[in-house]
Amino acid sequence: MNARFLFFIFLFFTGSFCMAQKYTLSQEEQLESEFYEMQISDELFDRMKGKSFKENCTVPREDLRCLHLLHWNFAGEVCEGELVCNKKIAQKLIYIFKELYKAGYQIEKIRLVDEYDADDERSMADNNSSCFNFRFISHTTTVSKHGAGVAVDINPLYNPYVKTVNGRQNIEPANSAEYVDRKKDFEHKITHDDLCYKLFTQAGFEWGGDWTSCKDWQHFEYLE
Repeated sequence: MNARFLFFIFLFFTGSFCMAQKYTLSQEEQLESEFYEMQISDELFDRMKGKSFKENCTVPREDLRCLHLLHWNFAGEVCEGELVCNKKIAQKLIYIFKELYKAGYQIEKIRLVDEYDADDERSMADNNSSCFNFRFISHTTTVSKHGAGVAVDINPLYNPYVKTVNGRQNIEPANSAEYVDRKKDFEHKITHDDLCYKLFTQAGFEWGGDWTSCKDWQHFEYLE
């Protein structure tokens, strides 16, 4: 039975204690070993090709990093997460997600969008939090923030994208209509008082919930 497995057993049985207490030095060292960045391996790149890393991708593979993270799901269980981002924000995200984890902040899923064939709607509808998915901004040759790997969506089902076009309200994901009214009180809602908002904005990210042309409550993008 290796040390990493024992660490996960420890986390599972002492989760509520760890969330309520300061971490000891040894626990901090263990966490350091679970939050890290890696270059994109050949195996991972094969999973991404034709999906998040499309044929017309203008972002070099060398500029991307895969992050290994831990997070608490909605059942209060410790889960491993996998996130691809631009290398320029890799350490910022590691810090943010580690602080969220230490605070017991719940994120239902952190999986690569490639598991959804890079279909944003499917990923969001499944409440998957993600980052890199190459694409251009509609009707332009400008790479989107997600396309550049510098934007992150958190718990998107509960924090939808909403924009009114020609008098018609567009909601993404489509199954998140009940969470559009932000005056309602419900779990996993990102607000200015939310720890996720505070950590991202303190690290130099802009929140889509502050936009006026549309609202993208799930969305944090790095200001370069």
